[in-house]
Amino acid sequence: MSVYILAIESSCDDTSAAVIQDRKILANFIANQAIHKDFGGVVPELASRAHQQNIIPVIHKALANANISKKQLNAVAFTNGPGLLGSLLVGASFAKTFSLGLGIPLIPVNHMEAHILAHFIEDARQQEPPSFPFLCLTVSGGHTQVMLVKDYFDMELIGQTIDDAAGETFDKAAKIMGLPYPGGPLIDQYAAKGDSRAFRFPYPSVPGLDFSFSGLKTSILYFLRDRLKEDPDFIEKNKYDLSASIQHTIVGILMKQLKKASRETGIRQIAIAGGVSANSGLRQALLDEQEKGDWKVFIPPFEYCTDNAAMIAITGYFKYLKKDFSSLDISPFTRY
Repeated sequence: MSVYILAIESSCDDTSAAVIQDRKILANFIANQAIHKDFGGVVPELASRAHQQNIIPVIHKALANANISKKQLNAVAFTNGPGLLGSLLVGASFAKTFSLGLGIPLIPVNHMEAHILAHFIEDARQQEPPSFPFLCLTVSGGHTQVMLVKDYFDMELIGQTIDDAAGETFDKAAKIMGLPYPGGPLIDQYAAKGDSRAFRFPYPSVPGLDFSFSGLKTSILYFLRDRLKEDPDFIEKNKYDLSASIQHTIVGILMKQLKKASRETGIRQIAIAGGVSANSGLRQALLDEQEKGDWKVFIPPFEYCTDNAAMIAITGYFKYLKKDFSSLDISPFTRY
């Protein structure tokens, strides 16, 4: 008998709801928050208020498009963290009320685990999922991690950023260049028209499998400050080459550590997850390694890269099979 789960994602500034039937997504909707563009970044208080406005319409739309009624649901899953506390509380509160009202199990989901388990969604556009164990590079605006994935819920963190995340670095570099928020996708777009070798930026020296991006951000800031003194139009004249060079450096840092992790663990099944996994430069770098025959690479469809409820739904499904439910007194957490 099929299992139907409603999933809610509200960890940052996107309100999303999905309905899953076993491993197949029936509906997956996301309401974005355009208001943050005016501030050059996500404002937590505004994000939580927007979630309150969006959550009921998004859930209603997900259920309607999945063509099921609330009474058919077997459980409700929700993002319990990490993320912005105010945003998480909106999703958690609704999920608890939904669970209590319908008398169905409540399933808390770790946002970072969900990004990884998105590879197991049954989708015609998605290749067969990786087999265990595999390595997953999880990259987003708030996180940069290498996970050794031994089973659905047996994951070991073997490397992470010691300061800034890769996604944050893309957005901060774009902001320094005067590009609108979110700047990461724009840098990716401009990079396609530029020369990635036009400008050189330093790679950090970090022990083990960890990452560091704070030095790169500072290097970009000082580089542009000095060039603008010489030519006030330097950024506009070189925006494509700058974007390509910045993207090449960030991807290079990620790939260097990922290759090291593969060598040290002996694992050649490599997956990516998180918002930055939508970046074309990173995707191509991984495919290039696969072309060499070194790796078997797993790249999710674009809609499962950024924050979405489909990944919460598939994680909720696997937890449902384990009967890994929660009581109503569970509280969201903000850090991994």
